[in-house]
Amino acid sequence: MEPFLLKPACKTSIWGGTKLKKRFHKDYPGDIISESWELSVHPAGLSLADSGSFCGASLAELIKTPSVLGRFVKEYSVFPLMIKWIDSQRPLSIQVHPDNDYALEHENDMGKTEMWYIIDCDPGAYLYYGFSHEITQEEFASRIRDNSLLEVVKKVPVKKGDVFFIPSGTLHAIGPGILLAEVQQSSNVTYRIYDYGRLDTDGKPRQLHVEKAIEVTRLAPADDVIPVPVPLANPHDTLLASCPYFAVVRQRIDTPRHNSGDCSSFHALMCVEGSGTLETETQKLSFPAGATIFVPADSPDFTLSGSMTLLDVFVPDPALF
Repeated sequence: MEPFLLKPACKTSIWGGTKLKKRFHKDYPGDIISESWELSVHPAGLSLADSGSFCGASLAELIKTPSVLGRFVKEYSVFPLMIKWIDSQRPLSIQVHPDNDYALEHENDMGKTEMWYIIDCDPGAYLYYGFSHEITQEEFASRIRDNSLLEVVKKVPVKKGDVFFIPSGTLHAIGPGILLAEVQQSSNVTYRIYDYGRLDTDGKPRQLHVEKAIEVTRLAPADDVIPVPVPLANPHDTLLASCPYFAVVRQRIDTPRHNSGDCSSFHALMCVEGSGTLETETQKLSFPAGATIFVPADSPDFTLSGSMTLLDVFVPDPALF
């Protein structure tokens, strides 16, 4: 199957901004877009093919052909990952995601481990990640009740190009003024803990999930927040993160690059900056910043040309974990 552009499922929220529409030209009726689900087969938001002979078909339907996914993906009972752009004009709630066992038992969904890549941010931008010191479950519950939780949550400054890896069970929140790429498990389970007393569009406080959050949150201090990038054989490539559900490689491309098909896994190419073309013997795709291309595992060879920074997302060998 030939590579094709993806059409995302866009979401709006009270904390979203205008960058996904103005900078990445996402098609959405309103001005505020909080999330653009670029690659998703989750029923809460399906992405579609946006080019080629399958244009308009859902990705969920297209991946039913086994050769499209690759042999590593066949090891999973459900499709392992989801990819998003996120624009936070205002801070997200302090929140946590459960692991697989808890999510399957209580939500009939998968848990969520995720990774963030900071595309751009305002001066002074920050996020919250884990606890500054170990606390007990009793203290955690008490601080939620008296609104003092932020006193024990680690506040981390961010800058363009930073990478953050957030295992399930880690307390976290994206701060205001941040545009980022998120690679995560295919899940829509979030437990809100603290939401700054905000009201939703219906004028009511947004729902919190305190009891479940207390059950799943790891209370030990956060590990090193920013993972150490790993240089690869190609000096323009860097491994940013790798876990059982996804791996992410940043590619900086200024000269044409030839790529062979990878029968082990499909690839999703997220264009973070710049623009380019992807060309096979039978087609030529042009894409701007903000576009995502799905490259099937049975794709023919192709060449990337242009000046761009890509995030190459794929499923790694399960035997490595």
